[in-house]
Amino acid sequence: MTEFTEIPVIRLGDRPNADIAAEFRAAYGTTGFGYIKDHGIDPQLIENLFDASARFHALPLEHKMTVAVDKTHRGYIPINSSTDVNSTLADVSKPNQSASFMMMREDAQADPDIYLSGPNRWPEVQGFREALTSYDAAMRQLGRRLMNIALQAAEIKNSSILSAFDTPTTWLRLLHYPPQSERSPEDLYGSAPHTDFGCLTLLVQDDVGGLQVKTPAGNWVDVPRREGTFVVNVGDMLHRMSNGKLLSTPHRVINRSGRERYSCPFFYDPHVNTVIEPLPGTGEPKFPPLKFADFLRSELEAAYDAHKPAAN
Repeated sequence: MTEFTEIPVIRLGDRPNADIAAEFRAAYGTTGFGYIKDHGIDPQLIENLFDASARFHALPLEHKMTVAVDKTHRGYIPINSSTDVNSTLADVSKPNQSASFMMMREDAQADPDIYLSGPNRWPEVQGFREALTSYDAAMRQLGRRLMNIALQAAEIKNSSILSAFDTPTTWLRLLHYPPQSERSPEDLYGSAPHTDFGCLTLLVQDDVGGLQVKTPAGNWVDVPRREGTFVVNVGDMLHRMSNGKLLSTPHRVINRSGRERYSCPFFYDPHVNTVIEPLPGTGEPKFPPLKFADFLRSELEAAYDAHKPAAN
């Protein structure tokens, strides 16, 4: 694998997807991360989102806990309630030092045949729901375009897998990282070393810093905010779909800035009932098929208190 020292930048704009795919292949075949600019998302939507996040996280804990995350993975996730115990990248025994609000696809009701389906849990915060749903709608369109580009980058000529994104699994997470002490243990993370488990992650972050990406040699490269861009990375499911051509790269967050850190990742994934396997045209399969819902259930039950099976 190729060692790297910085994160590449890819411009979208009105360029043909085929042209962008060549740059995408180079970036995501070596680093798994990139800055995406000229993406077409209205900056006001992003500003509104960060404002909504700050106002929500400033609420008293008892107010936030009225919309505590449930088994549909929607709502408030308090600090010290998730631990990346399945991580193969570090010996993780301490919970992540972050709190978040999670919005997923808005369903009228839960469907027993669709894991994680259901309505969102909305706090009584003026303009909060409107800010999140407007941003979510715009990001779904961008996610669809980037998935199309990713398939071309992996040289997948049959794009029928895109039908799995007609009703996508989406996650919009409003993250708040309180500052960690300079004397905090080395194995205490804002977000422990991990790879994302879905297809595409599209991140906007403030200027506090703390996000780092691991290189093949084991070095950690900083990924600071670049004005007007998203930090986009490939997750484990797209890595499998591309038969390893597109990389799912380890990353972490450590906030020792002395300041509050806010970030808002948007995860764009296929329907949970999709069977994930290397797609035709990618060569001899390196990964066995798996059902996305089964994978998600094992990950969430291991990492989140709210998903752990009830004790008998």
